[in-house]
Amino acid sequence: MQHLAWESVKKEVLNDKLWRKLVTGGKAMVAQLGLAKGCVVPLHHHESEQISMAMQGALKFDVGGREVVVRAGEVLVIPPNIPHSALAIEDSIAIDVFSPIRQDWLDGSDQYLRK
Repeated sequence: MQHLAWESVKKEVLNDKLWRKLVTGGKAMVAQLGLAKGCVVPLHHHESEQISMAMQGALKFDVGGREVVVRAGEVLVIPPNIPHSALAIEDSIAIDVFSPIRQDWLDGSDQYLRK
């Protein structure tokens, strides 16, 4: 069992517009992300199912060629292996849940986010 406060989780700064905090369990991962207005998460895909929740601000996603804006209090479910990207249209805080765990986020091989 783990019981954590987000304030105690290490913040990883990926670039000048994006940071994240990660917590992993045995089969799922949850991330808190901070995205400054104009932050771009480039087009990518992964084996993990992704559930993205906007806690603050607004994010414009392109999921499989379909555009959707996710605002504070809204949730988006992205199926596995579907190409997707995101743009922060406001300063935003999001929670992303992944299953299975994103190994690329743990080992730092997620270079598409570090530009």
